[in-house]
Amino acid sequence: MSAARIGVVDTMFSRADMGSLCVKTLKEYAPKPVEVLRRTVPGVKDLPVAAKKLLEEEKCEIVLALGMPGKEEIDKICAHEASQGIIHVQLLTNRHIIEVFVHEDEAKDGNDLAQLMKNRAEKHALNALDLLFNPASLIQRAGTGQRQGRENAVSLQLI
Repeated sequence: MSAARIGVVDTMFSRADMGSLCVKTLKEYAPKPVEVLRRTVPGVKDLPVAAKKLLEEEKCEIVLALGMPGKEEIDKICAHEASQGIIHVQLLTNRHIIEVFVHEDEAKDGNDLAQLMKNRAEKHALNALDLLFNPASLIQRAGTGQRQGRENAVSLQLI
């Protein structure tokens, strides 16, 4: 049986190496053999084409796209455009791309930002493994207020 191929694409603009953390998490927790292919691009708007190339040319089954938009309004616009491109690539390829963005203004300070980046990268890497190898586990967590990066929200019971 050949190893599942998982793509990881990150950016140079990010203030920490979330890509290496994703690769480490994927290899450590994969329930079956995986081959992780990593690419790095300059910024978030370069992520969609890199993810598409990993899916189509490198035959990855799923991709994690990691980026860190800055705190200025133009950065938020660029992040939105990148998100739209990532969604478009998912629809074109019929494959999941897990967008792992950490906005610079989500944190109080550098330590909080580093912890947020670590948590989000690790949790989304685990989500990618579940999507690929154990999608039923996601159904079990539906509506439970799961958060990637911060504490989980309180789950509400529907009447």
